[in-house]
Amino acid sequence: MAPLLVAATGGTPSHTPVWFMRQAGRSLPEYRALRQGTAMLDACMDPEMVCEITMQPVRRHGVDGAILFSDIVVPLKAAGVDLDIVAGTGPVVAKPVRTLDDVRALPELHAEQVQPVADAIGLLLKELPREVALIGFAGAPFTLASYLVEGGPSKNHERTKALMHGNPELWHALLAKIAGITAAFLHAQLAAGVQAVQLFDSWAGALSERDYREFVLPHSRRVLETITTVPRIHFGVGTGELLPAMREAGADVVGVDWRIPLDVAVERLRRANPDLPQPVVQGNLDPALFFAGFEAVEREVRRIHAEGKAAAGHIFNLGHGVLPDTDPEIITRTVELIHSL
Repeated sequence: MAPLLVAATGGTPSHTPVWFMRQAGRSLPEYRALRQGTAMLDACMDPEMVCEITMQPVRRHGVDGAILFSDIVVPLKAAGVDLDIVAGTGPVVAKPVRTLDDVRALPELHAEQVQPVADAIGLLLKELPREVALIGFAGAPFTLASYLVEGGPSKNHERTKALMHGNPELWHALLAKIAGITAAFLHAQLAAGVQAVQLFDSWAGALSERDYREFVLPHSRRVLETITTVPRIHFGVGTGELLPAMREAGADVVGVDWRIPLDVAVERLRRANPDLPQPVVQGNLDPALFFAGFEAVEREVRRIHAEGKAAAGHIFNLGHGVLPDTDPEIITRTVELIHSL
């Protein structure tokens, strides 16, 4: 079994497995060359391009996990939501969701609408070494809802929180609709052969634990509880206070960002849920440290590796994604270091 899958299930792998969020993308010159002239959402629906981009960091860095090249808004776009990814801004929705009629108008997602993604997975399974796990992914209902309600990225999520508290019935109807789209997208990937999945709740850290439990957790659980055959990784940014609740949503592996030490995260998870199996964690090097020189990176990697031993299993990763100007060479050296520990 691939080391990443062994760690994800609480076993003892041959070495600490490592992969990095956004490992496939702007930090790689081969990616920039391939993507030139192709819009992001078009690239995500081109099976050959998805396969090649997903493979690039595996070849270059020797990571233990290949994260399917895609974007969290792909299932919304594929289902028929009018949106685009604007350079320098991010996803922009043509008609934000503000009313019950808007929610009712949201389409469902059918497997054939994301067939190119399934085709890309088929290509990847032929190319990936057996020891490298293929990870599928999707955006969590809250994060997708925030884009739909705000109309694009937001620093304060004011419209999202206003809808959540001002019209809870409408809010839950919206998240239920999105949960269906997210689950359908993940199941299309599972049917095609991914070996693990990661649910990204990028903006959940904007919420209090009380709000998360009331307005978000039931919908993330609805997505994750439908997945029973592969490890489920759940990750959010700035979610140190939410980790036990995110695990309760159905995570086998809890992603931890750099703001909280792994051993502290493990203790929080154990204390909050003593009846659950011993926690497995993923993380959590600060991606900015790749700019500090390898000596600083090595010091932090050794610390994180030691802290990860508090968990039943540890998948080494960053606390968020690789930054665009990162030198690929330092990423490769970091992977070699982690494998040597």
